[in-house]
Amino acid sequence: MKSWIIAGAGLIAALCTPVAAQTQGDWVLARYQGGNYWFPGIAEKVSGGKITVAYDDGDRETLPVGAVRPYDWMIGMEVECNFQGQGQWYPGTISSLAGERIGIAYDDGDKETTKTGRCRSR
Repeated sequence: MKSWIIAGAGLIAALCTPVAAQTQGDWVLARYQGGNYWFPGIAEKVSGGKITVAYDDGDRETLPVGAVRPYDWMIGMEVECNFQGQGQWYPGTISSLAGERIGIAYDDGDKETTKTGRCRSR
């Protein structure tokens, strides 16, 4: 009975762990430096339960698989973006997605198309 309980607990833990990209080159969302926001990046290396993520600004970090999730942004989703790369984050809604470019309709009425890496989500 003990082995069944241990196996059951392991299965529950596995089911509760976020699924992450398992392939090098996949777009992912990662909590940069353990922060509260999800930032897009590319899975550079996947090995031993760790994923090395390369962000748009050139930063890289190696994270446990549970700190990374598949890139799931879509049109209509709310995000925050660094408006015109000026260092200020503003809320908006994704209006278009095309490769590494993202269209944003900001809550104040402004719009822009920018790099996906200049945006983040909660």
